[in-house]
Amino acid sequence: MKAIYNVKALCLVVALGAAASVHAQEDKSKEKELNREMTLEREYDPSVQDASKVNTLPKIKEPVVKKMPIDYSTFAVPTDPQQELSLLGSGSVMTEIPYSKKRGYLNLGAGNYMNINGDLGYHILNTEKDKLNVFLSHRSTNGNIGYLQMDDKQKAKLNNNLGGINFSHEYEKLALKLGFGIDHSTFNYYGFVADLRLVDLDVMPLFDYDTNQANTKIGGMIGFESKGHGPFEYALDLDFKRFTNKYGMTRGLGGIAENTFGASFDLNSEFNGGMTIGLEGEIEYFNYGETEPETTVPFERNNHLESTLSPYLKMNGERWNLRLGANAMIITGEEKKVFLSPNINFDVELAPKTVFYATATGKVSANSAWEISSVNRYINPDLILEASRTWLDGIAGIKSGAGPGFWFDVFGGYKITDNEHFFLPQVSMRTKFGNVSNVTYYNAKKFFGGASLKYSYQQLFNISLKGVYNSWSVSEVEREEPAGETTITDIKAFGKPKAELFGEISVVPMDNITLSMDYYLGTGRYTHANGSNIKMDNINELNMKGTYQLNETFGAYIKFNNLLFRKYELLYGYPQQGFNAMVGINLNF
Repeated sequence: MKAIYNVKALCLVVALGAAASVHAQEDKSKEKELNREMTLEREYDPSVQDASKVNTLPKIKEPVVKKMPIDYSTFAVPTDPQQELSLLGSGSVMTEIPYSKKRGYLNLGAGNYMNINGDLGYHILNTEKDKLNVFLSHRSTNGNIGYLQMDDKQKAKLNNNLGGINFSHEYEKLALKLGFGIDHSTFNYYGFVADLRLVDLDVMPLFDYDTNQANTKIGGMIGFESKGHGPFEYALDLDFKRFTNKYGMTRGLGGIAENTFGASFDLNSEFNGGMTIGLEGEIEYFNYGETEPETTVPFERNNHLESTLSPYLKMNGERWNLRLGANAMIITGEEKKVFLSPNINFDVELAPKTVFYATATGKVSANSAWEISSVNRYINPDLILEASRTWLDGIAGIKSGAGPGFWFDVFGGYKITDNEHFFLPQVSMRTKFGNVSNVTYYNAKKFFGGASLKYSYQQLFNISLKGVYNSWSVSEVEREEPAGETTITDIKAFGKPKAELFGEISVVPMDNITLSMDYYLGTGRYTHANGSNIKMDNINELNMKGTYQLNETFGAYIKFNNLLFRKYELLYGYPQQGFNAMVGINLNF
């Protein structure tokens, strides 16, 4: 239900998860074990796991002290993997379910609402020097869902197919990585028409609920990284991404085409007995066009460049790590901006397996069509969003694994973003797609605080609980002329949950059986329609899953979603499925 993937790295593959590699230094082993246990659990994101979910909510804030190295997986995935376009390399998967070391995997699942999941992957090469992986994934649904606003149903259709290949080779002095992937998704705009005046005039049948929009993502990358044989260390990644949608605001009008050329680098050198000085950078150039010549794009944004340069100094003590740096960010084009932010990370071991950490950073969020389509596929298909500028994103907390099998993380933070975007329903007679999402821009400040608790007993019982409270303050963006957003007097952080709670329990009653249950609660969300603010129903969902692993080759599972039979929307007018179930099999070969 949660999680937006707001990743900006530079290779295009399917993420199988991520885990920290074990450091050789004996005096750091406990700290690295704690970091892994506390920060690298698999993200809760059923929208990419199950066809039953057709959109996502903002993710719960997951504090991360620092980046961890990525390792290629040496095993196949026996249970349903995440299905998404990720920009991280194929990594080791952390899960309580044992993994086969065979080269291939196949996952097939089906359920009511015509929900279908499928995943196929194979490690063609898997040696110390060479990795070559191919993968295919499918998610689809085609069932009637009832509106919350009236006693009527509409068919919600989704057919998402993802495929790709990635390769890496270890030379003596450098590592090479290559990736290519395609993500093609078709869906209909099934949302309830938010303008009640149009409903009263009986014009709802005029809207097009049958035509499938088609979003296509194509991307590739090449990267190089040194292996520690010289006075300087370096990493360089180059990538290309292309996003297109088939239709504009109605069938017959072409959509937009977005081409992104990106590069990132890191150049650093050690000195003075372990200190490191370096320079990181990221550059993205966005080029926009149209898929059909007759298309008009009412919110067109000119081609532009976004860049970030980050000089830094790293120092490591016996029990502490410090990175001092700054971000200098530039946006060209009509939105021309230059601004600075800190880039500071600090953590210190207060006691065995107890760490205090603090981070203060900032960034440019491109809000590209590529990124936004993963967050909200029902956005106005003609709309090109403006970039958001985060001046400060700070967090501090204490995490500890001092008790046997018990870990906790308590954290709080503050974030300041100019030109933050919020989704609102939009209906106009010039579109036949009915309910599409418009965007309004606000300057936003957010205080957040929360805690995460986990307990594990001998790999037989695991329980985790995470809660976050968000306090938003939003204000209008000063503009010389209107930018197309809705004028609202009572401004709120539309669509953003005020409080989120996630719990998960897994039990292994027998060697080959795993039972799990997860619960998500999202409260305090608002939208704006028909000239007034509307409080949206809380998201209150309970899911269960049982997995049976017969042997190293064959496994099966059954899932039950929305066991509380609750009705809710992730976007206003777009209800989610009621109770649904799925059965499936996993094969390793």
